[in-house]
Amino acid sequence: MTTTSTHETVITADPDVPLIRMVREFDAPPAKVFRAHADVELFARWLGPDRRRVTFDRFDCRTGGAFSYRIDGDDGEFGFHGSFHDVREGELIVQTFTFDLEPDGVALEKLVFEDLGGGRCRLTSTSLCDSFADRDRWLASGMQEGVREGYRKLDALLAQ
Repeated sequence: MTTTSTHETVITADPDVPLIRMVREFDAPPAKVFRAHADVELFARWLGPDRRRVTFDRFDCRTGGAFSYRIDGDDGEFGFHGSFHDVREGELIVQTFTFDLEPDGVALEKLVFEDLGGGRCRLTSTSLCDSFADRDRWLASGMQEGVREGYRKLDALLAQ
């Protein structure tokens, strides 16, 4: 399921700290975009690249909750897990994020859902990595295309 969007996903690497910032606008209110991140059935419909399947082992999007999922790849499945540290309905998700093949590389992520008025939302996501090397490895891994493809699927889901 792919749709076109007039909104660009802007992904930048901070030059001073090992941080990745992603900014994307959606033609849906913050509550709806938040729900698509917090409800596992909705999240599973848009997360990741078009050609990959996501399987959730655990997903409890609340302060103190945790998640664990796998994405199938050309070389098998790749797992990811983390903990939700602060979840505020329609506003904010703060979580840790770990790629199972790099268990020492934990990122702290913050997703902010900003109301732009007129039924629109800006999502700003920051991922603070352990090191510049970890951050640069993420950026070189193809994660950018997976994020962009996922957000295009999210556009289609939000339009339903």
